[in-house]
Amino acid sequence: MKKQKNYIISILIILVILIGICGFYLQTKKWEEESKYKAVFLNNGQVYFGKVSHQYSNWVDLKDIYYLQIKEPLQDQAQVPDAQNNLNLVKLGNELHGPTDEMQIQKDNILFIETLSTESKVLKAIIQQKNG
Repeated sequence: MKKQKNYIISILIILVILIGICGFYLQTKKWEEESKYKAVFLNNGQVYFGKVSHQYSNWVDLKDIYYLQIKEPLQDQAQVPDAQNNLNLVKLGNELHGPTDEMQIQKDNILFIETLSTESKVLKAIIQQKNG
């Protein structure tokens, strides 16, 4: 009887350890995924770059948000500007209406979400802005 009780306790301890390891692994993967910058493409043509913090059934939360804005060329410029040099990366929050740096986007408005690679020009520009 004592051997059977020790066997059951040993199995329970092993199960608790395995559940703890699985939970830690899943939490680490979730944290790694949330720390990556994503490009969120909306069906209205707008693209936001940021960190997806939560995905609910109908909503996606985005934080640390940037977006591209087209620079208006001067009228007297005779040459056609390069498309890449005609873009500004803007940090959300400095607009006239003063939004916070957080956005909830309805999933119906999202075409797709991509993770930015370490070679992404947008990611490099975000890091450069953060470092001053």
